[in-house]
Amino acid sequence: MDSGSPFEEDLSCPVCCDIFKDPVIVCCGHSFCRTCLQKSWKEKKSRKCPMCRTISTKDEPPPNFNLKSLCETFLKPNTGDQTRLKRLRLNPEVLCGLHCEKLKLYCLEDKQLICVVCRDSMNHKGHDCTPVNEVAKNHKVELTMALKPLQEKLGDFNKVKQTLQQTAKHIKSQALYSERLMKEDFHKLHQFLREEEEARIAALREEEEQKSQIMKNKIDEINDKILLVTEKIRSIIEEMKADDIVFMQNYKATMERAQLTLPDPQLVTGPLVDVVKHLGNLQFRVWEKMQRIVKYFPVILDPNTANPWLNLSEDLTSVRWRETPQQLPDNSERFDYWGWVLGSEGFDSGIHRWEVEVGENTTWFIGVIPESAHRKGNVGIQRWNIYYYAGRYVASSPSESDIPIAVMRKPQRIRVQLDWDRGNLTFSDPDTNAHLHTFTHAFIERVFPYIWNGSMVHPVTTLPAQVSIKIHSVL
Repeated sequence: MDSGSPFEEDLSCPVCCDIFKDPVIVCCGHSFCRTCLQKSWKEKKSRKCPMCRTISTKDEPPPNFNLKSLCETFLKPNTGDQTRLKRLRLNPEVLCGLHCEKLKLYCLEDKQLICVVCRDSMNHKGHDCTPVNEVAKNHKVELTMALKPLQEKLGDFNKVKQTLQQTAKHIKSQALYSERLMKEDFHKLHQFLREEEEARIAALREEEEQKSQIMKNKIDEINDKILLVTEKIRSIIEEMKADDIVFMQNYKATMERAQLTLPDPQLVTGPLVDVVKHLGNLQFRVWEKMQRIVKYFPVILDPNTANPWLNLSEDLTSVRWRETPQQLPDNSERFDYWGWVLGSEGFDSGIHRWEVEVGENTTWFIGVIPESAHRKGNVGIQRWNIYYYAGRYVASSPSESDIPIAVMRKPQRIRVQLDWDRGNLTFSDPDTNAHLHTFTHAFIERVFPYIWNGSMVHPVTTLPAQVSIKIHSVL
């Protein structure tokens, strides 16, 4: 039969799936219809429980009177036990399935909820039992303790999720910001190219007009001479048509006109457009001229390394201190304690030079740090730098701590030269070529330029390098 409720399922024989008829209970505790059990034993030729396969020790298992009573009551709902059955059907999880009593106790040995009737039955007789509320209280304490690591883990996940969401938002902001600046830079390049194109086409048109005017003037001059000669020829031919007496009378004068000499016509030198001047190496010459508006910076500051208290310029060449920190992702590259920003490119060989404008700043640090430097926390970091603080110029490194630097003139710019292979790092004043300090160290890893500026007013700025173009013949 179809089960109408969980309670009906409890009153159903697991073999025939119908309400128990003459239920018996085997030694393992399972109940079946008497006929269903006998049929199963006969077919299997053994006294195994159809549910758990436990072998029964009795040929005739005893009847389960409690279950039989429940089944009869269920099938006859108008009896006096109807109220109890309704309670059981409405809330079966809090009532004992065998006795329809509330589950008030917990058997510590069998680890199951029981009623007071179960406690006194043979199945639980002599077992340690305790009130459900006490066991539940203890179990809730255990679960509360077990939940703490999960709650902490949940907090960690939420924290990481928040960081990832902030990073995703920052990525979009970076992309929009970079796109805007990129468009502005390309607009400048396009504007330069448009103006250069217009200027070069105008020069071409001007030369065309000049050369065309020269040719027009020359053609007009030739036309005048052609007209003059043509007229003389026509006049002489007319004289030759006269009668002989008249012809002979005018012959001498006519011959003089015929012998009138004119200079030979001359071609104009250099009359053509100087195509080579306009087209020869055009792209190279435009690119060469573009250096006037295009600058090359040996050091570009990396915003992904900048401490949140630092504010970088749009072109990533200058930095100053902020009044309040920015809300930035705490990515692994970023300094969260030291107020530094790194150059975007590190060096692990060769000679490299860059200049930094410090101007009227009263607090700044300039130098290099190794790639492996810790970015998080107040951790001592190897660095080679000079700095200006409290009116003093000082050089500092892992092997040389706070060496005073004597200067005759306050430098406005600092030149840094790194010879990685020879292990030399030199600081100087490019305006006076005054040497400030040189560190000697055998570098073993890539080092990055770094800057710190403690001023909110005056920026510290990396300067563009002078770029020259050298042409080498390829043999």
